[in-house]
Amino acid sequence: MNIRHAGIGMTSQRTRGRMIERLRSQGVTDEVVLAAMNSVPRHIFVDEALSTRAYDDVSLPIGHAQTISQPYIVARMIEVLRNGGQLSRVLEIGTGCGYQAAVLGQVAREVYSVERIMALHKRAALALKELQARNVVLSHADGTMGRPERGPFDGIIMAAAATHVPQALLEQLAVGGRMVLPLGAQEQVLTLIERDAGGYRETRLEAVKFVPILMGKA
Repeated sequence: MNIRHAGIGMTSQRTRGRMIERLRSQGVTDEVVLAAMNSVPRHIFVDEALSTRAYDDVSLPIGHAQTISQPYIVARMIEVLRNGGQLSRVLEIGTGCGYQAAVLGQVAREVYSVERIMALHKRAALALKELQARNVVLSHADGTMGRPERGPFDGIIMAAAATHVPQALLEQLAVGGRMVLPLGAQEQVLTLIERDAGGYRETRLEAVKFVPILMGKA
């Protein structure tokens, strides 16, 4: 690991280790997810001025009215998505700065991540290239449309709140697959969608707060 990845002081591996222990105390039990969170240097995905807060359990601004989700939410969503099993092909809606995509890349064979804001797409691409995350493929596109040419996906994760599940994403979820996303307008609830041979099943998990999903590209 190079010096920038290793970090110093409040961005050091010791600080990252404290984040992992905090995640355990918050109820995250999937050791595969915890190991992935421990291996990805979150501080390289935030502005240098905010790097000392990179491992705090807070969301941080990344520009363009977007945020990097707090570590607990990233770990929780990926834990629910994995459900103790292996992930083959995952679709992420809302690349943002690329942090969650990098963590997903540690636990899934292939990750396809979509971002509608070109500036964030470029920023994430640089960070992921630095980490040599070769199994993470980024695209600048309307996330509500997904990546139909790459589906079906056994996991879909959405980092923005919707009032309903986009139909295109339901269609791209494989039978036996799981989708995790925040649903709601004023009051958002982290929601699990499971698809089986008979259709879709929805489970509401816990209250969350995300930026709203927007259509189109910017």
